[in-house]
Amino acid sequence: MTTVTATTSTTRLTQYAAGGGCACKVPPGELEQLMAGLPGPAAPAAERLVVGTETGDDAAAVRIDAGRAVLVTADFFTPVVDDARTWGRIAATNALSDIYAMGGTPVVAVNLLSWPRSTLPMELAAEVLAGGAEVCADAGVLVGGGHSIDDPEPKYGQAVTGLGDPDHLLRNDAGAAGTPLTLTKPLGLGVLNNRHKATGEVVDAAVAVMTTTNEAAARAALAAGITCATDVTGFGLLGHLHKLARASGVDAVVEAAAVPYVDGARSALAAGFVPGGSRRNLDWVRPHLTSAVEEDELVLLADAQTSGGLLLAGQIPGHPVIGELRAPADGHGGRIEVR
Repeated sequence: MTTVTATTSTTRLTQYAAGGGCACKVPPGELEQLMAGLPGPAAPAAERLVVGTETGDDAAAVRIDAGRAVLVTADFFTPVVDDARTWGRIAATNALSDIYAMGGTPVVAVNLLSWPRSTLPMELAAEVLAGGAEVCADAGVLVGGGHSIDDPEPKYGQAVTGLGDPDHLLRNDAGAAGTPLTLTKPLGLGVLNNRHKATGEVVDAAVAVMTTTNEAAARAALAAGITCATDVTGFGLLGHLHKLARASGVDAVVEAAAVPYVDGARSALAAGFVPGGSRRNLDWVRPHLTSAVEEDELVLLADAQTSGGLLLAGQIPGHPVIGELRAPADGHGGRIEVR
């Protein structure tokens, strides 16, 4: 059964934001158009950029010597839950995820805070920062300050710097045909968070998923010799899988029945708690999609996740295989079959 608790916050933080969590991202199609006109780094500095913007990977990677690369990312979003400290924990967990998704080790984070000073007490902002600090302390990551602005809409996240081996990163362009696809966290966080925003009910299982880091999964992937991965966040499983398959020059098959969901996700969908970001994700992927399942199933597969799991091209113990990569039908890659 779905475990829900009434929110303990007297201030409904989710009511101060138009969107919520990673569902408030700029739609992937619009983002790609925006990035298409930006120049890349010039030589010879470009030779040190191991991972840049070309494939829309999770973090940038810059080689600093033969065995080390600096990994850099930033992630922030509007409140996904009403409790300030829990929101801080979720946002920090999500920000660290980009480093883990690249197979790196986060070292230091700086806070990114937007706060409506005239409408929300600064004591709540302090709770948000405290939640982020707790997650970083548990992960062995230093927090070195950050930046704040006065903003009508509250937003919080972190910019994170980490280290990785430039020759042994997890990348979204390293997938190979015939490789199984593994998902390390259940889906459904978008519809459940939207339900929370509408009703104030907290789904404890969703909070537990969003506050669990991807460190253990990343370490297991590296130990298994996996080279291709991405995390599943605002663009949904289908969106992130499309990017991975396109970058790798392969197609993908998803076995819908094998995909795990947080308890309560299907009832939240049936009740209509679907973020706009989830529908935009599906619209973006649809031209590259062949499906034998119902529309509701596709909406869940495209559901905008906040602090979701890793999608791995390979297998690790304890996590379900949900499909596989295969040779491209058109020679380019990026198509997805859901069956």
